[in-house]
Amino acid sequence: MKRLAAVTFLFLALFAWQQYDDRAGAPLESLQPAEPWVTADAEWRSGQQVRGSGVVVRVLPDDNDGSRHQRFIVRLASGRTLLIAHNIDLAPRVPSLGQGDSVGFYGEYEWNDRGGVIHWTHHDPQGRHPAGWIEHRGRRYQ
Repeated sequence: MKRLAAVTFLFLALFAWQQYDDRAGAPLESLQPAEPWVTADAEWRSGQQVRGSGVVVRVLPDDNDGSRHQRFIVRLASGRTLLIAHNIDLAPRVPSLGQGDSVGFYGEYEWNDRGGVIHWTHHDPQGRHPAGWIEHRGRRYQ
């Protein structure tokens, strides 16, 4: 029974992700992997630039170790959740962010066992990394 539940969960997770790649705005599921060794269960690759939107389900305390980050968890339309780590030393804080708010985001995805983290949601002062952003209530923070 546990095995069936795990297989069902993996199946749903693989096919329910609704995230967008900045290169063409196409769903990641429709893109072919750049490397032949990337399998279907690795569609979301660490280091990949992604664009998406969701609803804030939890606002977390700021991470003040090293560069300061505003942190919140977003639920995508697919049900998947992601942690957003928005560097507030390089970009303005998203003010009045609360549970139930809709946000858009563009940044770099890093896999973890809880769904993943989106970071680099800011400009790169040295101009070597694509500029990311958070959109909230019609305003872009980068």
